[in-house]
Amino acid sequence: MNFARLAAAGLLALAATNGWANEAVIKKALGERLPGFKVDEVRPTPMPGIWEVRTGSELRYTDPAGNYLIEGEMLDLRAKKNLTEERVAKLTAIEFANLPLKDAVVWKTGTGKRRIAVFADPNCGYCKRFERTLQEVKDVTVYTFVIPILGPDSADKTRSIVCAKDQTSAWRNWMLDGTAPTRPEGKCDDSAIERNLAFSRRHHINSTPAILFEDGSKVPGAISAEQVERRLQALAGKS
Repeated sequence: MNFARLAAAGLLALAATNGWANEAVIKKALGERLPGFKVDEVRPTPMPGIWEVRTGSELRYTDPAGNYLIEGEMLDLRAKKNLTEERVAKLTAIEFANLPLKDAVVWKTGTGKRRIAVFADPNCGYCKRFERTLQEVKDVTVYTFVIPILGPDSADKTRSIVCAKDQTSAWRNWMLDGTAPTRPEGKCDDSAIERNLAFSRRHHINSTPAILFEDGSKVPGAISAEQVERRLQALAGKS
């Protein structure tokens, strides 16, 4: 008779009967039932009897005994909030100070005292529109992390921009004027491309443009110059 297995079964039965659970119980149950499934954290949710299971920044949900695994989003209908989305946003938040600015294409207007970061693909139409929009914003430094996620031609253009003697001119000439960057001759140090891609994957940046402000807030998609200005002014008011 396998006493260890019986004890584990009894513990799970107690959890299921009494609505009690803890991280160890759920981790053990999921580990046995889903070999190779890595659980980084287990915590209760506002919904009685449902627990959050976190793997990296990916969220799933389970019952107190780890018998079921739920994939999807949890919505608070009374507060009209997407609890899953809010939690993932916190888990994937980026501190501006932690950005690898050395891997960015940089340009500024005026004093450049205000800062934003943009993750962009050279073949992204909305990125081009946002690049033009930013020309209307005064006293801003823009750090662009070029991530080729739209196909092979994006990868070719990104390498040409990263390998250019003047990255800023190569980027802006293409995005603003449509002048294609010159293909590099021979080898160049293009390791920043993979670092930017790895960083974007780590923080769940999977569409472009993605805009990051100095308070760590992220905005997916192109926004107007007025919206950028309002956010920058609000940040200035907090400092």
